[in-house]
Amino acid sequence: MRVHRGICAKLQSGFLRRWWAAVAFGLLLVIIAAILASLFPNLINLIINKQVSLKEGNKSFDWWRAPPVTPEMHVYIYNVTNADEFLNNGDKPILQEIGPYVYLQTWEKVELQFNGNDTISYKPKKEYIFSPELSVGLEDDLVVVPNVPMLSATTQSKHAARFLRLAMASILDILKIKPFVEVSVGQLLWGYEDPLLKLAKDVVPKEQKLPYDQFGLLYGKNGTSPDNYTIFTGQSDITKYGMLEKWNGKLNLGHWKTDECDSVMGTDGSIFPPHITKNTVLKVFDKDLCRALPLVFQKEVITSGGIPGYRFTPPKDVFASAERMESNKCFCPAGPPCAPEGTFNVSLCQYESPVLLSFPHFYLADPSLREAVIGVSPPDAEKHQLFIDVQPTMGTALRARARVQINLAVSQVRDIKQVANFPDIIFPIMWFEDGIDELPKEVISLLRLAVELPPVARAAVCGALGIIGLIILVGALFCLARAAKRQEKLHLTTPLPPSATKNDQLNPAFQNPK
Repeated sequence: MRVHRGICAKLQSGFLRRWWAAVAFGLLLVIIAAILASLFPNLINLIINKQVSLKEGNKSFDWWRAPPVTPEMHVYIYNVTNADEFLNNGDKPILQEIGPYVYLQTWEKVELQFNGNDTISYKPKKEYIFSPELSVGLEDDLVVVPNVPMLSATTQSKHAARFLRLAMASILDILKIKPFVEVSVGQLLWGYEDPLLKLAKDVVPKEQKLPYDQFGLLYGKNGTSPDNYTIFTGQSDITKYGMLEKWNGKLNLGHWKTDECDSVMGTDGSIFPPHITKNTVLKVFDKDLCRALPLVFQKEVITSGGIPGYRFTPPKDVFASAERMESNKCFCPAGPPCAPEGTFNVSLCQYESPVLLSFPHFYLADPSLREAVIGVSPPDAEKHQLFIDVQPTMGTALRARARVQINLAVSQVRDIKQVANFPDIIFPIMWFEDGIDELPKEVISLLRLAVELPPVARAAVCGALGIIGLIILVGALFCLARAAKRQEKLHLTTPLPPSATKNDQLNPAFQNPK
């Protein structure tokens, strides 16, 4: 009883001298706790939006400009072991997959320029350093692969005038150019002098010349790119954060039939707009892929450091044939025949070279493409699927595997003796895996803080206010009820003066003397 009286006495002291003030204050705290609990996620989102937007001084800006990661590129090459038998006897090509040849990368954005309209322009700079310790061999290893410049030229001449095809056959004979070449791994990737390209440099009109005089599957990619990217910073509209507005000053590629297919709107794959849900469709733009690649939710994952994320992968029909999927007809501007099931024709982005991209080992492609060669094992989603693991709240890429296979669509041309026996075939040349396994500890710590702190803070702040408010409210009501009961008891037990008469006892004025 003394404890109750002490609490009630405290409630009556100071600014809570009246019971109604205590009740109102307790009720106010409960209401504030309820409102704060409902608005807390929105407040957190506002803080996240401000912190992730690309603005000088933000930690996210520094990490975007120079990512504190070391991505690895694993290269696998299909070495042709029976080139002569394939050309002369019509045998299936026998391929030996060699790799990985591993390159460590550093990424940086250079020549930054804020444009004042919530966009920033830059040029990407990537440097590749060969790692012999992580590789199966050296860059000097020799491999036999299709002669891409030659086969591209012969395939393109298939529908040219016959005298042009005969002239090409004579040139190939004079230069002793063959359908297969033996080059080192380093030359195949980063470039070697090709006699056909050298000849073209001397005889082709200036406006039709290729922008390079060497051939390499990754030629010109080691260093600062000449391409200019303009992306949204997210300061005004967080839903566009990291999305590409223009590429080389253009809103579209200018290759495909519809605006949706031709648009460059997508991110570079390292950042995405925050607040991602399982229904979100992410888009990654890659100029070499010649499109923005859509990614859809596949499953929930736990990445390094215990950070939860969502795994996004391309839809299974992303490279479906135009015949099977109506929406993909936009990627076949010349009309049938279009790229076969599971491949994507990027010739318009590769100076008309008949290059088809697919996933490694023809994953999700027509099985006949893999069966046309010997030595390519059946595809495995765990090894050959492209995916990106994203932290949905921040939109940060946690782990990624960009897996792409480069193929050459070769056509038989009877008038060119060098390829007269070369059948129509989708010839796989190499595939690579580019990505990261984990983020630095500093980044993981901040991501964990962003993931774990908000719900804890919400529960602590709202819970504390709610509990304090309930204690005050219940305590005030209890003390009010106790005081009312005591007043009633005092009222019932008040003694009357001995001289009071019976009529006086019934008189209200007597019972309540002033």
